[in-house]
Amino acid sequence: MDRVGDGLDAALQKAFTRPVPKGAGAQMRYLVKRLKGTRPVAELLGITQRTVERYVKDQIKRPRPDLARRMEREVGKRWQPRIRARAKRAAATTGGIVIDTRARFGYTAAPGTTDDARLRHLTVALPPRYAARLFEVRDAGGSEQQLREIAAEGLQEIYFKDRGRRAEGLLVEFTDLDHLEFDL
Repeated sequence: MDRVGDGLDAALQKAFTRPVPKGAGAQMRYLVKRLKGTRPVAELLGITQRTVERYVKDQIKRPRPDLARRMEREVGKRWQPRIRARAKRAAATTGGIVIDTRARFGYTAAPGTTDDARLRHLTVALPPRYAARLFEVRDAGGSEQQLREIAAEGLQEIYFKDRGRRAEGLLVEFTDLDHLEFDL
């Protein structure tokens, strides 16, 4: 499960100016238009070209649940690319990104301090440099672990170290993710 990547996608979807097509026929027509043909759509979704054509003509109205999820995911990835790019650029240059998470945080610190991991709920505004790194790694196909490490580094720097004003040798571990949501 790609929770950080999905959270970033959900944050970008909040910037959309029009709703994503809901019906199977509308979604299929959108994919055919974006991919310039029924064959690429069929290959993308793992169905036959004839099935794609039948969805486009509204001869089939209700896809199987697994196909419906794939169609929704693929349409969501391609919907309003310029709006998505503008939102990424704004977050990476001026706005930053807000992370709301409930997870287990443990850390390595100086001797004599308590470093037991415990469940915390944090809502922290990360500066644009972390938003830029998160989106760069996500767009480059980075792993969930890489995205979590960047988020943990941002939380470590902004929340736990207070931008370098305290806890100099602190290293934060971000585990047991219970809830994660991003906002631009």
